[in-house]
Amino acid sequence: MALFILGLVLFLGSHSVRVFAEGWRNRMREHLGEKMFKGMYSLASLVGFVLLVYGFSQIRWDSPMLWSPPVAMRHVAALLMLPAMVLLVAGQVPHNAIQAKLRHPMVLSVKVWALAHLLANGKQADLILFGAFLLWSVLDFRAARQRDRLQVIDSPLPAPTPNTLRVVLIGVAAWAILLFGGHTWLFAVSPIGY
Repeated sequence: MALFILGLVLFLGSHSVRVFAEGWRNRMREHLGEKMFKGMYSLASLVGFVLLVYGFSQIRWDSPMLWSPPVAMRHVAALLMLPAMVLLVAGQVPHNAIQAKLRHPMVLSVKVWALAHLLANGKQADLILFGAFLLWSVLDFRAARQRDRLQVIDSPLPAPTPNTLRVVLIGVAAWAILLFGGHTWLFAVSPIGY
Protein backbone atom coordinates (compact mmCIF):
# COMPACT_ATOMS: atom_id res chain seq x y z
CA MET A 1 0.00 0.00 0.00
CA ALA A 2 2.88 2.39 0.79
CA LEU A 3 4.29 2.27 -2.76
CA PHE A 4 0.82 2.77 -4.21
CA ILE A 5 0.15 5.83 -2.03
CA LEU A 6 3.64 7.24 -2.69
CA GLY A 7 3.12 6.81 -6.43
CA LEU A 8 -0.29 8.44 -6.25
CA VAL A 9 1.10 11.40 -4.30
CA LEU A 10 4.07 11.83 -6.65
CA PHE A 11 2.04 11.48 -9.84
CA LEU A 12 -0.95 13.62 -8.86
CA GLY A 13 1.22 15.98 -6.84
CA SER A 14 3.43 16.76 -9.81
CA HIS A 15 0.31 17.31 -11.89
CA SER A 16 -1.18 19.60 -9.23
CA VAL A 17 1.51 22.27 -9.13
CA ARG A 18 -0.51 24.57 -11.41
CA VAL A 19 -3.59 23.97 -9.26
CA PHE A 20 -2.04 24.84 -5.92
CA ALA A 21 1.26 26.64 -6.57
CA GLU A 22 1.22 28.49 -9.89
CA GLY A 23 3.50 31.24 -8.59
CA TRP A 24 6.08 28.76 -7.27
CA ARG A 25 5.93 26.87 -10.57
CA ASN A 26 6.63 30.04 -12.55
CA ARG A 27 9.52 31.01 -10.27
CA MET A 28 11.05 27.53 -10.55
CA ARG A 29 10.74 27.58 -14.34
CA GLU A 30 12.59 30.89 -14.44
CA HIS A 31 15.22 29.77 -11.91
CA LEU A 32 15.92 26.32 -13.41
CA GLY A 33 15.13 27.06 -17.03
CA GLU A 34 12.34 25.56 -19.11
CA LYS A 35 14.14 22.34 -20.09
CA MET A 36 15.41 21.54 -16.60
CA PHE A 37 12.02 22.24 -15.05
CA LYS A 38 10.23 20.05 -17.62
CA GLY A 39 12.81 17.32 -17.12
CA MET A 40 12.33 17.29 -13.34
CA TYR A 41 8.54 17.40 -13.76
CA SER A 42 8.66 14.51 -16.24
CA LEU A 43 10.92 12.46 -13.98
CA ALA A 44 8.65 12.98 -10.94
CA SER A 45 5.61 12.08 -13.05
CA LEU A 46 7.26 8.96 -14.46
CA VAL A 47 8.51 7.71 -11.09
CA GLY A 48 5.09 8.41 -9.59
CA PHE A 49 3.34 6.58 -12.41
CA VAL A 50 5.58 3.51 -12.14
CA LEU A 51 5.14 3.34 -8.35
CA LEU A 52 1.40 3.88 -8.72
CA VAL A 53 0.96 1.10 -11.27
CA TYR A 54 3.25 -1.32 -9.45
CA GLY A 55 1.75 -0.55 -6.05
CA PHE A 56 -1.81 -0.89 -7.34
CA SER A 57 -0.99 -4.21 -9.00
CA GLN A 58 0.29 -5.50 -5.64
CA ILE A 59 -2.82 -4.58 -3.63
CA ARG A 60 -5.74 -4.62 -6.05
CA TRP A 61 -6.76 -8.28 -5.71
CA ASP A 62 -6.43 -8.45 -1.91
CA SER A 63 -7.96 -5.07 -1.20
CA PRO A 64 -11.06 -5.24 1.02
CA MET A 65 -14.43 -4.97 -0.70
CA LEU A 66 -16.26 -1.89 0.60
CA TRP A 67 -19.42 -2.40 -1.45
CA SER A 68 -20.66 -4.56 -4.29
CA PRO A 69 -21.78 -2.41 -7.20
CA PRO A 70 -24.77 -3.75 -9.14
CA VAL A 71 -23.82 -5.53 -12.37
CA ALA A 72 -25.58 -2.78 -14.34
CA MET A 73 -22.93 -0.32 -13.16
CA ARG A 74 -20.36 -2.12 -15.32
CA HIS A 75 -22.50 -1.34 -18.35
CA VAL A 76 -23.00 2.28 -17.26
CA ALA A 77 -19.24 2.57 -16.79
CA ALA A 78 -18.61 1.05 -20.23
CA LEU A 79 -20.96 3.62 -21.80
CA LEU A 80 -19.34 6.49 -19.90
CA MET A 81 -15.98 5.42 -21.25
CA LEU A 82 -17.11 6.28 -24.79
CA PRO A 83 -17.16 10.06 -24.19
CA ALA A 84 -14.08 9.68 -21.97
CA MET A 85 -12.11 8.19 -24.87
CA VAL A 86 -13.33 10.82 -27.33
CA LEU A 87 -12.38 13.57 -24.87
CA LEU A 88 -8.97 11.99 -24.33
CA VAL A 89 -8.26 11.98 -28.06
CA ALA A 90 -9.64 15.54 -28.40
CA GLY A 91 -7.00 16.69 -25.94
CA GLN A 92 -4.22 15.27 -28.11
CA VAL A 93 -5.30 16.16 -31.66
CA PRO A 94 -4.88 19.85 -32.55
CA HIS A 95 -7.48 22.02 -34.25
CA ASN A 96 -10.65 20.18 -33.35
CA ALA A 97 -13.98 21.67 -32.34
CA ILE A 98 -14.25 19.64 -29.13
CA GLN A 99 -10.99 21.06 -27.79
CA ALA A 100 -11.92 24.58 -28.88
CA LYS A 101 -15.27 24.37 -27.11
CA LEU A 102 -14.27 22.58 -23.90
CA ARG A 103 -10.69 23.97 -23.62
CA HIS A 104 -9.48 21.11 -21.41
CA PRO A 105 -10.94 17.88 -22.79
CA MET A 106 -8.20 15.65 -21.38
CA VAL A 107 -8.95 16.73 -17.81
CA LEU A 108 -12.66 16.15 -18.47
CA SER A 109 -11.72 12.72 -19.83
CA VAL A 110 -9.97 11.87 -16.55
CA LYS A 111 -13.03 13.07 -14.64
CA VAL A 112 -15.42 10.84 -16.62
CA TRP A 113 -12.95 7.89 -16.51
CA ALA A 114 -12.59 8.12 -12.73
CA LEU A 115 -16.34 8.46 -12.17
CA ALA A 116 -17.07 5.49 -14.43
CA HIS A 117 -14.58 3.32 -12.58
CA LEU A 118 -15.88 4.39 -9.17
CA LEU A 119 -19.38 3.32 -10.23
CA ALA A 120 -18.21 -0.13 -11.32
CA ASN A 121 -15.68 -0.99 -8.59
CA GLY A 122 -16.11 -1.38 -4.88
CA LYS A 123 -12.72 -2.30 -3.43
CA GLN A 124 -10.77 -0.01 -1.12
CA ALA A 125 -7.86 0.27 -3.59
CA ASP A 126 -10.31 1.28 -6.34
CA LEU A 127 -11.87 3.95 -4.14
CA ILE A 128 -8.45 5.40 -3.35
CA LEU A 129 -7.20 5.31 -6.95
CA PHE A 130 -10.27 6.49 -8.82
CA GLY A 131 -11.43 8.80 -6.03
CA ALA A 132 -8.05 10.55 -6.00
CA PHE A 133 -8.11 10.99 -9.77
CA LEU A 134 -11.70 12.27 -9.67
CA LEU A 135 -10.86 14.81 -6.97
CA TRP A 136 -7.71 15.87 -8.84
CA SER A 137 -9.58 16.30 -12.14
CA VAL A 138 -12.32 18.42 -10.52
CA LEU A 139 -9.75 20.71 -8.89
CA ASP A 140 -7.54 20.85 -11.98
CA PHE A 141 -10.44 21.68 -14.30
CA ARG A 142 -11.62 24.42 -11.94
CA ALA A 143 -8.12 25.94 -11.80
CA ALA A 144 -7.71 25.71 -15.57
CA ARG A 145 -11.04 27.48 -16.17
CA GLN A 146 -10.02 30.21 -13.71
CA ARG A 147 -6.77 30.70 -15.68
CA ASP A 148 -8.83 30.85 -18.88
CA ARG A 149 -11.04 33.59 -17.44
CA LEU A 150 -8.01 35.60 -16.35
CA GLN A 151 -6.61 35.35 -19.87
CA VAL A 152 -10.02 36.26 -21.32
CA ILE A 153 -10.01 33.37 -23.75
CA ASP A 154 -13.03 33.87 -25.94
CA SER A 155 -12.33 32.52 -29.39
CA PRO A 156 -15.30 31.47 -31.49
CA LEU A 157 -16.00 27.80 -31.95
CA PRO A 158 -14.40 26.72 -35.22
CA ALA A 159 -16.40 25.05 -37.92
CA PRO A 160 -16.20 21.26 -37.74
CA THR A 161 -12.98 20.14 -39.37
CA PRO A 162 -11.66 16.82 -40.56
CA ASN A 163 -9.71 16.72 -37.28
CA THR A 164 -12.94 16.76 -35.27
CA LEU A 165 -14.24 13.79 -37.22
CA ARG A 166 -10.88 12.05 -36.74
CA VAL A 167 -11.07 12.68 -33.00
CA VAL A 168 -14.49 11.05 -32.77
CA LEU A 169 -13.54 8.09 -34.96
CA ILE A 170 -10.28 7.42 -33.10
CA GLY A 171 -12.03 7.80 -29.74
CA VAL A 172 -14.79 5.37 -30.72
CA ALA A 173 -12.23 2.90 -32.09
CA ALA A 174 -10.14 3.07 -28.90
CA TRP A 175 -13.29 2.59 -26.81
CA ALA A 176 -14.32 -0.45 -28.86
CA ILE A 177 -10.84 -1.99 -28.62
CA LEU A 178 -10.83 -1.59 -24.84
CA LEU A 179 -14.41 -2.83 -24.50
CA PHE A 180 -13.95 -5.92 -26.64
CA GLY A 181 -10.76 -7.41 -25.26
CA GLY A 182 -8.22 -4.63 -24.76
CA HIS A 183 -9.18 -3.88 -21.16
CA THR A 184 -9.13 -7.58 -20.30
CA TRP A 185 -5.71 -8.01 -21.93
CA LEU A 186 -4.22 -4.94 -20.22
CA PHE A 187 -5.82 -5.17 -16.78
CA ALA A 188 -7.13 -8.75 -16.48
CA VAL A 189 -10.68 -7.44 -15.94
CA SER A 190 -13.49 -7.45 -18.46
CA PRO A 191 -15.35 -4.13 -18.40
CA ILE A 192 -18.66 -5.83 -19.14
CA GLY A 193 -18.07 -9.03 -17.21
CA TYR A 194 -17.76 -11.53 -20.05
